[in-house]
Amino acid sequence: MLVHPQFDPVAISIGPIALRWYGLMYLVAFVLFLLLGRYRARQNVMDGWRAADLDDLLLYGMLGVVLGGRLGYCLFYKPAYYLSHPLEIFAIWQGGMSFHGGLLGVLLAMWLYARRTGRTFLGVTDFIAPLVPLGLASGRIGNFINAELPGRAADPSLPWAMVFPQIDSVPRHPSQLYQFALEGLVLFMLLWLFARRRRPLGQVSGAFLVGYGVFRVAAEFFREPDAFLGFLALGLTMGQWLSAPMIVIGLWLLVRNAPVVRPPPSPSR
Repeated sequence: MLVHPQFDPVAISIGPIALRWYGLMYLVAFVLFLLLGRYRARQNVMDGWRAADLDDLLLYGMLGVVLGGRLGYCLFYKPAYYLSHPLEIFAIWQGGMSFHGGLLGVLLAMWLYARRTGRTFLGVTDFIAPLVPLGLASGRIGNFINAELPGRAADPSLPWAMVFPQIDSVPRHPSQLYQFALEGLVLFMLLWLFARRRRPLGQVSGAFLVGYGVFRVAAEFFREPDAFLGFLALGLTMGQWLSAPMIVIGLWLLVRNAPVVRPPPSPSR
């Protein structure tokens, strides 16, 4: 069995200033978003986007991720606790971020950005969708370094079963790495290839929602559910239930604007 390396949570320390790994991964995610976005704008697959647009877009996205991720965690996972301790909602350094809350925050931020710039909402989300997965991959690496969100118990004979000494001595699936691979690398490659051609409005956004939702549901079967929630209805986790609407909405976006294939006209007689 493998043993988690038990990294120091502080990546860089200069005097009283300490940069933690998780914060560093957020920084990596934002830089990747900016670099990929500039490249995507230069590709000119979607009209009207310039590299200079990425600065404002990144600012809106950062606010949406941080505020939405934190509020989503408080509302989806521990509503009773944070209603009783409202000031702790602002204690982001204690941990607790939700992807699904961050997604809602980003969608709201992109709606505001679209209104401000005179763009369509789906046009904005189609542009940013392929830029997101590598940022998600960075976040999962942060989860792994911090030994948080561990996997379920695994067969000790599994070659990559891993013990997380910070948690217990049980061999587990390194589910953070599963999510890094599926929601990060695989989803990025699929979306990047899909978005290389011009697509009907909303289809790239739909592909992201379906892809992330399916990969998240699959990965959650190997991830230990939150101890304070456990399994919910039908034996599914909160992450799986929150991903289900993503898949439905994504499929609707893919189908509603799918090109109509018309049969060839029958020969005249």
